[in-house]
Amino acid sequence: MAVGTGQALKNGRNGDGDVVLVHARAAEDRFIAEGFGVERRDVMYNDFVIVGPSEDPGGVEGLRDAPAALAKIAGAKALFVSRGDNSGTHIKERSLWKASGVDPSGASGTWYREAGSGMGATLNTAVGMGAYTLTDRATWISFRNRRDFEILVEGDKRLFNPYGVMLVNPKLHGHVNAAGGRAFIAWLTGSAGQAAIAAYHVSGIQLFYPSAK
Repeated sequence: MAVGTGQALKNGRNGDGDVVLVHARAAEDRFIAEGFGVERRDVMYNDFVIVGPSEDPGGVEGLRDAPAALAKIAGAKALFVSRGDNSGTHIKERSLWKASGVDPSGASGTWYREAGSGMGATLNTAVGMGAYTLTDRATWISFRNRRDFEILVEGDKRLFNPYGVMLVNPKLHGHVNAAGGRAFIAWLTGSAGQAAIAAYHVSGIQLFYPSAK
């Protein structure tokens, strides 16, 4: 089931799956600490970027400080589209706003718009509105409806985007296929799975980088 991180972890809590593959480390650690998951492993990483129209009304192009860029966007009241869906990307976005010292929730419906959608739909909304948004680089590389949109902010270490995999706790949910789940995790984090991740390219660009130890 392809869903955002928040929904994936909710599904895991309910026992609606054997394995969870997500990208929000603090939420993953809580999932483990609360006993819903076991045996978390690093899988891969890429990064987040802030994209927007080439005219760049917030004046953020070239910045390598993502919270500072968000503060400039807010200061200019330039349109920004949030996924607004408790996904890993949305969780990252909220952490960057917090670091910026700006709470955009008070501007909801004005310059700050919440799509409540997946990444592709959110990018389409942002492009249609001429608005900034935060996206993972892999989705941006695969996205075709770019018009005049560009990556404007990248390279901040706070934009690092690691993915982890966990087995849903079979002691909590007895129907979990623990053997199958462990076999999948072993493949994903083993040499074959890691090689498959490294070999996955779109338009000649590698989308993810293996990180299993």
